[in-house]
This record gives sequence, C-alpha cells and structure tokens, in this order.
Amino acid sequence: MEQGQAGRRVRSERPSSRVGVPWWRDAVIYQVYIRSFADGNGDGVGDIAGIRSRLPYLAGLPVDAIWINPWYPSPMCDAGYDVSDFRAIDPVFGTLAEAERLIDEAHGHGLRVLLDIVPNHVSDRHAWFQAALAAGPGSAERARFHFRPGRGPDGGEPPNDWLSRFGGPAWTRVCESDGRAGEWYLHLFTPQQPDLNWDNPEVAQEFEDIMRFWFDRGVDGFRIDVAHGLAKAPGLPDAPGAPWPPDGPGNPPHPAWDQDGVHAIYQAWRRVADAYDPPRVFTAEAWVDGYERLTRYIRPDELNTAFNFDFLLAPWTAEALRRSITDGVAAHASVGAPPTWVLSNHDVAREVSRYARPQGTRELRHLDDLGGLPTDFALGLRRARAAALLLLALPGNAYIYQGEELGLPEVEDLPDEVIQDPVWEQSGHRERGRDGCRVPLPWSGGAPPFGFSPDGASAAPWLPQPAHWAGLSVAAQEGDPGSMLGLYRDALRLRREHPALGDGAIAWVSAAEGVLAFRREPGFACVVNLSEEAQDLPLSGEVLMSSAPLEGERIASDSAVWLAV
Repeated sequence: MEQGQAGRRVRSERPSSRVGVPWWRDAVIYQVYIRSFADGNGDGVGDIAGIRSRLPYLAGLPVDAIWINPWYPSPMCDAGYDVSDFRAIDPVFGTLAEAERLIDEAHGHGLRVLLDIVPNHVSDRHAWFQAALAAGPGSAERARFHFRPGRGPDGGEPPNDWLSRFGGPAWTRVCESDGRAGEWYLHLFTPQQPDLNWDNPEVAQEFEDIMRFWFDRGVDGFRIDVAHGLAKAPGLPDAPGAPWPPDGPGNPPHPAWDQDGVHAIYQAWRRVADAYDPPRVFTAEAWVDGYERLTRYIRPDELNTAFNFDFLLAPWTAEALRRSITDGVAAHASVGAPPTWVLSNHDVAREVSRYARPQGTRELRHLDDLGGLPTDFALGLRRARAAALLLLALPGNAYIYQGEELGLPEVEDLPDEVIQDPVWEQSGHRERGRDGCRVPLPWSGGAPPFGFSPDGASAAPWLPQPAHWAGLSVAAQEGDPGSMLGLYRDALRLRREHPALGDGAIAWVSAAEGVLAFRREPGFACVVNLSEEAQDLPLSGEVLMSSAPLEGERIASDSAVWLAV
C-alpha cells in the first residue's frame, strides 16, 4: 500500500493489461445508499458499522470502489442531502473515527472510497444559514446565500417565478428579528435546503477546505450532487418558457441550471484534487440537455467523469440504445474522457420495474411514470439481466446501485404513512417520490429484516421490506449460477480479467433488426437481442457467458451473450 498525505493507506493499482490507465477509467463502482445497505447496531437504519461488516461481500463481487451517499450530520429532511456539517458524521450512522476506520479497511480490501458532496445547498440548520437569519438584510452572512426582497407593493410575492424541483415555489420568506415579514431566500429543492451563492468567494473557499478535509483522511474522490446547479444567471431572471429538465431541443436555457459559470468552479476543484498523489477524482451528477452540454463538465481541466443519464433513461429498444451508446462514446472521446454507464440509482425507479413496462411510450424515470402501464416482472428481470451484460461490456466505467446485483424491483406499494421522501409532501401527495428504490437490502433469512439488521434487533427497518424478497436475498442467491447475483459476479470477474473490457474503443457489427452487436479488442464481442424472437448470432465464437440460455445457435429474445472471437 502507498501512503496518503495523512499517512493513511491508499489502495495500490490492481493488475491491468492497460498499464498506466488511471483506475477510474476502467472502474466498476458500487453505490452504497447508507441508510439501506446494512444496519450494524439494530436501530433499523443502515450505518458505517454495517458497511464495514459487508466489505468482504463488496470486494468479492468484485467491484473497484464504493460511493457512499451522504453520511454527514443532517436533520434528514431530504435523506441527508440537507447537510448541517460537512466535516462530521451523523450519529445515526456512526462517528468520524469509525468513518476513518472504514476508509482504511476498504483500502485494505482493494476498494477505493468516494463520498457524496452537496455543494448546491446546505441545511437550514447549518451554522451559516442560522447566522444569515440572525444577521439581517445586506449582511455578509446573507451574501453567502440568495436572499432577495419580494416583489409587489408589500414584498409579498417571490422574487422570480422559479419552481422547486420537489414542487411549489423555489422561494421562502423569512421572519426578521423584529417580527416583520422580510426577505426571501432561494431553495431549488426543499425550503430546508437554502441554495448557496457561488458568486461569493467564501463559498468556494469553504468547499475546497471541505474536500481537503476528506482527501487528507484517504477519501479517493467525490460524487457531486446537483453538479449542474451551482451557478445561477446574473440577476436571477424569470424563466418563462424554460422548462427543466428540458423537454426538447430549442427551449431557452433555464437560468437556474447548467449555467456556463459552473465550469470555473470545477476547474478550481480539479486543481485541488490533482495536488494529491495519487490525484483524487470526481463524478458529476449533471442533468443537462444532451451530450454536448454534458461533456463540458469533463473536459481535461475539469471533472473526471459524469453519469450518462441518457443511457439510463433510454427505452429497451435497439434503436434508442444504439443511438445513446454511439453518441455517448463519440462525445466523450471528443474531450478525452471515458463514458460512465449506469442503469439506476437512489433517485430513479429500479430498472427491473422500468423494463417490465412497455418501452418507448413515455419516459420511465420515477415511480409515478410507471403507473397505469401493463406490467410483466419476469420480462423486466430478463431484460435487466441482459442490460447488465450490456452495461459491463461498454467502454469506460460503470456504476452499480445496491440491490441491482440482486434483481430487486421497485417497491411500488409502500403505505402512505411510511413515505419519507419530501417529494410526497411538497407535491401535495400527488407524487409518491423515490422511497420505492431505497428499501433496505435483503441479506438472508425468510422474513424481514432479512439480515439487514442484527438478529434480535428491536427496531424494524426504516422502510418495510416486501415478504417476497426472501427469494431475492444474497443468501438465497449464493451458489446459484443462474441467479442475478451469480450473473453479476461472473460478469464482474470476466470484466476484470479480460483485456478488451474497461476503457477503450467499440466497433459495431452488422446484425438483424432489433439486435445490437459490437466488438472490443482484443477478441471480445457482445450481442444483445432486444427483439421479440430468437435471432441468429451475427458472429461466431466461444460463449463466455449469457444472460439466458442460447436456443441452439441462436440468441434468445431479451437476452445478451458475451463471446470470445
């Protein structure tokens, strides 16, 4: 092991046929949604102790790194994305000392560690915001945020027409110290998440210091929450006719999102990360309008990678997926960055449930998008198996969201009274939110909590697990090569061993309608049949693995095969 700047162990490079390739260009990174991964102390909420206990499982999949969702102190109005202190650990998850041990132990298992950083906003309990409320209009404390007088004769109307991403206006009016209704502050999410003003140099300095705090403790990088939101258009103008996310080409840019000013911020961040040996890395959560806008975030002097949400949202059709892959690979190559492929995350309905619906009729992103459509979960699982092989065969790096390797579906019938996502309340109970993809993992046993909490734990998991998950637990799938877990383990091991996989080029092969086929050199091919019937393989070779049995010399419908060619 090499030594980090603070004397902590840093994982050595794993053997690779691509000598000199930075680890993150090839990596498979596992997303740990900490609240729902593993509960070490029996309180029904996942924690650092739970992650530490499952490090051998993660190393054995095998993956190269883990990304941990926010573990900082928070009132939990938005599942930890309302941060009150970026340099500490929320007591529900553990202590800073435990976090440091986790980082060190993960490195010992050959796993790098990425944390979530939330630079667009803080909690309304954060010391900065509390000071801003106390200091009053025109103060240096309020200049760290977007405080504005209201419109109208009594200032009773919001400063502009922006809307919160969670529903309702993006502005809340404060009560000043003398009891009068006062200024308004901007919050693009919940009222408990005031947006920071990135035109203020104090904000930039604070986050550079926060990053160094964690880099010095051995953290290998950050996933950046709402990376497209930090810079706002000067003057915070109204946004008539500028929807977000964009609903088609030709719409005017929204003044709250994907502003060009954000790129100078990330150039400064890259200088901080590159000052470490080895350099630390960044992955952007940037919801933008097309690949041309996305690749601006990953130019050589900015961030390293950015999630490819176009691929995530593409319907299960050969035409849509080939377009997304072709355009994505070309756009990333133009800036020298690897594509970052992902099928799901903690904000999106799980892919088994998305693929279980008819494809291409409308965008399937959230639970509410799935309602009213005919459902075939066996088909969804079959497609998800094929999608896994497609994901892991593509050039670049990939993220796996916890439970993806188990074939977990979205939990679509959570009782109203257990829903905790703020989207539920802010939408007036019209949108059910994202809790259905955040239900705690099943590890073992025939009944909840399925090994998520220790035996004899007094508290139930923070969200209820479906009884039928008994057959989807890690223990239930262990030793079954035909299980989803078996498929992922085989694919991840082959991906690590095969010199063609990871970063590199892709060459399409002519195939029947509804079939995707491509080669990776040296000597590898992937074929995916998205049609409704079995199809002839467009090339021959030794079968390395397949998501469903071949039908003689033909690839079955909604399946994928890896070949040595």
